[in-house]
Amino acid sequence: MAGKPRPGAIRKTSKGPSVGTGGHGRKALEGKGPTPKAEDRTYHPAGKRKIARERLEAKTGGRAGAGAGQPSRPQRRTKSADDAEYVTGRNSVVEALRARIPATTLYVASRIDVDERVREALTIANNRGIPLLEVMRPELDRLAGEGGVHQGIALKVPPYEYSHPLEVLDKVERSGKVPLLVALDGITDPRNLGAIIRSVGAFGGQAVIVPQRRSVGLTASAWKTSAGAAARVPVAMAGNLTQTIQAMKERGLFVVGLAGDGDVELPGLELANRPLLVVVGSEGKGLSRLVTENCDAVVSIPISTVTESLNAGIAASVALYEISKLRADARKK
Repeated sequence: MAGKPRPGAIRKTSKGPSVGTGGHGRKALEGKGPTPKAEDRTYHPAGKRKIARERLEAKTGGRAGAGAGQPSRPQRRTKSADDAEYVTGRNSVVEALRARIPATTLYVASRIDVDERVREALTIANNRGIPLLEVMRPELDRLAGEGGVHQGIALKVPPYEYSHPLEVLDKVERSGKVPLLVALDGITDPRNLGAIIRSVGAFGGQAVIVPQRRSVGLTASAWKTSAGAAARVPVAMAGNLTQTIQAMKERGLFVVGLAGDGDVELPGLELANRPLLVVVGSEGKGLSRLVTENCDAVVSIPISTVTESLNAGIAASVALYEISKLRADARKK
């Protein structure tokens, strides 16, 4: 006896052509195509460098380099945009905030002992709309790095934007001051850099010049040692230190190198009241040969025979103090 067919036993007819399952995942199998080059990915460091390079070329009309006869600008003016620095310590943080450095975050330790410096830092950060984060001291220890002293406070700042040496000189000359610049030849210890920046600010100098290669940059450690002076004393980067020295000489500056075996002793330096570029050599090797050949005078600091040499930061401080004293004496006459 024929009954009703069971459900699903009758194949339903379709008005259109039948479609199989072979093409359902075809697009998914094809993927998104080949991986773009690193410089074509905006989030990749190479892509960020390409964007920065294009912006620079747009500003200079396609002339990324310097003119003929001028020292070339360093290609590496800053680090990656994602590589921030942390200024630590109460004096350094307050000085950085006073100088209106474009900070992004202020970190304060939980249950910090608030003094005038911390209170001022909190006030400035609040007025400028800088985010405030209260963190535990282990987190500040991590931000400060090994051996760093944060005193319960740290400031996150973008990578340092170096000036060009001749731009700094232009600014000094426009201010009507007698130039007193300090260039570093192979200084690799950030604490020496920080100490030199501090001395430059204390004794009437206007800027510090660091070479692009084989030299320390303005790291958080240098910021800390400068006790905030880096907020007031510009640091310029020279693509080629020898070319920069030659360009400074063409602009009328006298170049004085510091070396233990110098031909002239520092006390009574006759060039002290002239426009000066003081070059400080590295901690171990001193001044390089090319730099020495381009110095107008190589000056030594007389010290006791018991001591072999002075630390680069101390030598720069002694020289700058003596130059500032000689200039002050000359103004009194």
